[in-house]
Amino acid sequence: MIDRGHALSVTKQAAVVGIARSTVYYLPRPASAADLAIMRRIDGLHLEFPFAGSRMLRRLLAAEGSKVGRCHVKMRMQQMGVEALYRRPRTTRPEPGHKIYPYLLRGLEITRPNQVWAMDITYIPMAKGFVYLAVVTSISTIADARIRALTTGRPTKRTFGTTVRCST
Repeated sequence: MIDRGHALSVTKQAAVVGIARSTVYYLPRPASAADLAIMRRIDGLHLEFPFAGSRMLRRLLAAEGSKVGRCHVKMRMQQMGVEALYRRPRTTRPEPGHKIYPYLLRGLEITRPNQVWAMDITYIPMAKGFVYLAVVTSISTIADARIRALTTGRPTKRTFGTTVRCST
């Protein structure tokens, strides 16, 4: 990409290519023998425990006598392309064969109360246990609160995805 023997200077060649001049002169350092040994051991442990992440691998390495931090293990795992195998949530991928319902509110002008309703549910952790909070509200109520806040100049407070007027 950059030819040092070219008539155009290295600075101008780097500017034409769109890279910083310092990247032209950068030479990566080779990994140390200790890092290579740790990487070999991470690879072996990953084959034995494919579900192990950086925390578990650090503990396994510590049990073998290697003093290495979790961030170092994580960095080496990223460098090697090693990743823990576990089931990830698939919340946004539709299941094949399931019907995709159309969005019915597109282009609809909301002009009166009780025309459109919205619902949201949230999980609130408490000191002893938890609480589920379900909120059902009219969309026109939310729009009215926003308009009222804009016209009166009163501050608004964001609560559970809706904008409501603060009581003063």
